[in-house]
Amino acid sequence: MKTAPAKKPTTIDEYIKAAPKDARDALKHVRQAIREVAPDAQEKISYQMPAFKLHGRILVYFAAHTHHIGLYPAPVEAFAKEFAKYETSKGTVRFPLDKPMPLPLIKKVVRHMAKEVEAKAKAKK
Repeated sequence: MKTAPAKKPTTIDEYIKAAPKDARDALKHVRQAIREVAPDAQEKISYQMPAFKLHGRILVYFAAHTHHIGLYPAPVEAFAKEFAKYETSKGTVRFPLDKPMPLPLIKKVVRHMAKEVEAKAKAKK
């Protein structure tokens, strides 16, 4: 279940500050991993979740929940082997809060998503 902050955040900093204390460090690490892979992506809040946008398209969302950090959209089929030990559903992977965030895997997913977004942006031109 998603933990909704009392006041709707307008920035990722506000979202992290309002998140449950046990999720804040994980959120900070996920955010930093995304920034490292996609430094040109713009941060925003969309659907009350942190999001990164690249070439005018959503690259990735992430959100704190009671027991996990969700990453969306997640190319579940493309990463079936890597995601095998995590709970997944269509376009979503859930990383448990009681385990270290798999930052190398998150970076790999974001690189994959960035290539898809860039290909779509090129095709549109």
